[in-house]
Amino acid sequence: MTAGKGVQHSEMFPLIDKDKENPMELFQIWLNLPKKNKMVDAHFKMLWADSIPKYVHTDANGKKTEIEVIAGTLGDLKAPSPPPDSWASVSENQVAIWNIKMDADAIWTVPKTLAGINRTIYFYIGESIEMADTKLPRYSAAEVKPDQDIVINNGHHESRLLVLQGKPIGEPVIQYGPFVMNTKEEINQAFEDYHKTQFGGWPWPKSDQVHDRNKSRFALHADGTMEIKG
Repeated sequence: MTAGKGVQHSEMFPLIDKDKENPMELFQIWLNLPKKNKMVDAHFKMLWADSIPKYVHTDANGKKTEIEVIAGTLGDLKAPSPPPDSWASVSENQVAIWNIKMDADAIWTVPKTLAGINRTIYFYIGESIEMADTKLPRYSAAEVKPDQDIVINNGHHESRLLVLQGKPIGEPVIQYGPFVMNTKEEINQAFEDYHKTQFGGWPWPKSDQVHDRNKSRFALHADGTMEIKG
């Protein structure tokens, strides 16, 4: 993910298997920037799977809940550092992204955080979950009170959920396409800037570039640093 200049981009992925289906749940999670950071230089951050800490809870019945701490903290675990000008880079903003896998019939309590934080639980794989005597169907989201512990009772199948939270920025939001600014005038200026320079240029030969699937996975950062995996 890259962020800055009032815009965010997602990347394209090639198929993993050519001879069978490639099911995938893909999430685009947009985190806004305050006005003072809207025009910072774009910054790219790659989060490799082995760099994301995992919290494992076993309930009284031996059922496990595993939480990937993609952003924020959980217990003693801390996610990889976010881009330097991100809203998530300020700990007081309590930004968190947790990807949760629960065994069938598992029980886990989402720990409370500070009042005034927006917190949403999104249920995307499984049969059913129950919170505060309310059943949540699959592909549904629930806004929950941040300053109360939330007990999640999973149904009879393995489930996956997201917890998304953060302090509201409290500024006007004007969005058009991938551009997010505070005023219509700023949106128009963002379009002009993009048409002039594509925000510094696209380094690949095609707009829908897909790299050789036989090569190692890599991430090329703005400062020229190349990370290679596999």
